[in-house]
Amino acid sequence: MDPVTELALARRIVVKVGSALLVGADGAPDRAWLNALAVDIARLRARGQQTLVVSSGAVALGRRRLGLTRRALTLPEKQAAAAAGQSALMRAWEEALEPHGLSAAQILLTRDDTEVRRRWLNARATVETLLELGIVPVINENDTVVTEEIRYGDNDRLAARVAQMIGADALVLLSDIDGLYTSDPRRDPAAVHIPRLSQLTPEVEAMAGGANAGAGVGTGGMATKLAAARIAQSAGCATFITLGSRPAPLEAVEDGARATIIEPAVTPGAAYKAWIAGSLAPAGSILVDAGAAQALQAGKSLLAAGVRGIEGRFGKGDAVCVRLGDGTEIARGLTRYDAIEAERICGLRSDAIEGVLGYTSGPVIHADDLAVLVPAPA
Repeated sequence: MDPVTELALARRIVVKVGSALLVGADGAPDRAWLNALAVDIARLRARGQQTLVVSSGAVALGRRRLGLTRRALTLPEKQAAAAAGQSALMRAWEEALEPHGLSAAQILLTRDDTEVRRRWLNARATVETLLELGIVPVINENDTVVTEEIRYGDNDRLAARVAQMIGADALVLLSDIDGLYTSDPRRDPAAVHIPRLSQLTPEVEAMAGGANAGAGVGTGGMATKLAAARIAQSAGCATFITLGSRPAPLEAVEDGARATIIEPAVTPGAAYKAWIAGSLAPAGSILVDAGAAQALQAGKSLLAAGVRGIEGRFGKGDAVCVRLGDGTEIARGLTRYDAIEAERICGLRSDAIEGVLGYTSGPVIHADDLAVLVPAPA
């Protein structure tokens, strides 16, 4: 499939923007470039594609505000710069998107938000709600509070985790170069561009260099982009690495501009279901009746009405087994209620849950968060 079709058919697209693109040589936002990218994003939104941005730039913009001119900053200085620069970063995005009738929403994440299941579910619900409301989420690492031990360290990998979290079809990493080459083309005139990859082998990864030292901002490089592509690939998401400095870089790729595409290994849905089915240790079990089992086999969510009992002490967002009364495990999923709440709503209609708990999170396990393991009984 060609890049035009791949991007045009993507339902959800994550676009990663680095500091070197967003921040000009004077330390201020490059508004002309941002405005051109906003046109690109508006074009995707107009044809029904949900688009979100993972944007660096807070620390770089905060440096200017705080007068921190040294290249190497201490961790407290980085955190202070992030705090001072985040509002400037969001204002730049809002001013670029507003002329196109688009609103931006800030989301700050730490590594735990995409790796601890309960926080992962909460973050995903927030992002999906914003997308459904037509908002453009602008995501950044929460550099004001993270420490070196718990941070991503670069927004390429954060963008891949976000793509994984929301089931994105395409991850676009805007770079200072138009894709992967057999060696650094800025140093080796014989370097050959690689337009497409189906596998990320050690030989391919050896072609990547280090960080973009020449830009003076940012921490990423081709090596981190390939690491991000590996995460995205396993999540069923295609990765595009392309030159970001040109106006409307997404449209340029669709028009045939040079890029490197790393193909997904599976579909996003299949990757997520496989992760739920095989890589999570269940914290408890939910017992269901035959009717609920048949509904799950048909791709439906697990409703409280079909629940007959609870085993174990699990929390909201934990992985649980779904079992029949004889103990047969028929599915595995992520619960939207803890064990105590789930026990209180056993057998209830969906419209009665709020009256019992004071709130509702919808089905006990949503179909998107459930992997059916065996056929339902006849």
